[in-house]
Amino acid sequence: MADTQQVDGASGAKDAKDAKRAERDAARLARQIGSFARKHGGAESQIAYLGERGARIVLVGEDGGWGDLVAPTYAVAERAVETAGITRHETFDGEFAAKVRTGAYEWKRMAGIQVGNG
Repeated sequence: MADTQQVDGASGAKDAKDAKRAERDAARLARQIGSFARKHGGAESQIAYLGERGARIVLVGEDGGWGDLVAPTYAVAERAVETAGITRHETFDGEFAAKVRTGAYEWKRMAGIQVGNG
């Protein structure tokens, strides 16, 4: 009986390519997070798992402005936030959520959703 061995040739190259792509994605997201933070006097974040779609990075600026970004994986989102050097919250709890300042558009949009017009 012959011994069999798995050769990592093709899969090793694919893994290296995937790792480089993940690093590029994290660096791009970190730049976007940094830009948001500069525009809003600083920022804090929370990462939410989106399943196969990846992860959502919710950003809240010191001025109450908010936004979000979507990363291809949760690990990429974590790396981006870490690289950007901003605070990361485990949950979007009341204290963190209270920092968000919404405008007329958001209130109108939320009201429309409640009455079926969203």
